[in-house]
Amino acid sequence: MLVADRLEVLVLVDNATDSLSTTPKHVVPEWAGLLAAGRLPTLSGEAICRAHHGLSLLLTAHVGDNRHTLLFDAGPAGSTLVQNAAILGIDWGAIDAVVLSHGHWDHGGGLLAAIESVVQRRRPGGPDCFVHPGMFVQRGSQRPDGTMYVQERLPTPDRLAKAGANVVSTREPQTAVGGVFYVSGEIPRVTPYEVGLPGHVQRSADGRSWEPDPLILDERFVSVQVKGKGQLVFSACSHAGIVNVLTHAREVFPSAPLYGAMGGLHLSGSTEKIIPETVGDLKRFGLHMLAPGHCTGWRALSVLAREFGDELVPSAVGKRYLI
Repeated sequence: MLVADRLEVLVLVDNATDSLSTTPKHVVPEWAGLLAAGRLPTLSGEAICRAHHGLSLLLTAHVGDNRHTLLFDAGPAGSTLVQNAAILGIDWGAIDAVVLSHGHWDHGGGLLAAIESVVQRRRPGGPDCFVHPGMFVQRGSQRPDGTMYVQERLPTPDRLAKAGANVVSTREPQTAVGGVFYVSGEIPRVTPYEVGLPGHVQRSADGRSWEPDPLILDERFVSVQVKGKGQLVFSACSHAGIVNVLTHAREVFPSAPLYGAMGGLHLSGSTEKIIPETVGDLKRFGLHMLAPGHCTGWRALSVLAREFGDELVPSAVGKRYLI
């Protein structure tokens, strides 16, 4: 793994918008960032990003004079991703690789639009696109009353390849963009309480029935090592459980201390019952930065706000983290 001199994280899509709350110096809220870049002549609804249920993060690692950029997830819809990227002034041609964390619509609904945008502006060749072979089956969530939310299916690897992506479909861990980004393999489940997402199902092989799929084994995380700080871990939904995620990241790179974690912690709805155990174990990692967002949920955020101090900097669309 290459060690980055510094890392920038820009939130392209998240559930929340928040430019009013105070932030530490290394975090720039959306409106302040747009104003400083000359992209906010007048504050208006059309001038700022749209919040949408989903997640997309743009990670830019600086190694010496070189920049290495990875798009982690693409949000729920191409229209939201492309519109927010235009407002934030994103250079699609600078994106070297795309990683889809797991096979859910709120992370991959904008994936095809992202690939097309990168290919249109990047020469020569399209980006590497890291996926897991288990991501492309149809999925759903069965509610306690028996009703079903059927999820939109993701674009297939063949369709992504036709759009210009170099599709890397594997269950094994990989390094991306010359070794500065680590894409995990399947995440071991070791805690007794992080047992997946109750009610989550996928289509059976016959294509007619549903079968339980609580573990969502196709989920992976991305990590980056930053000089003088340690390992930053990006976990888009944490269906494996954020404690399992950070435990595995620490085991993979035992010499790189865990510095921070960012993404959805999925402590909302049917997983709210594990908030106490999760927060208690999170404190044992000694994180310097925790940036929960997306599916974390307000109940968990309330507990995290009580238990963490300035380390807690919740994610919101348009926020830029300078690490």
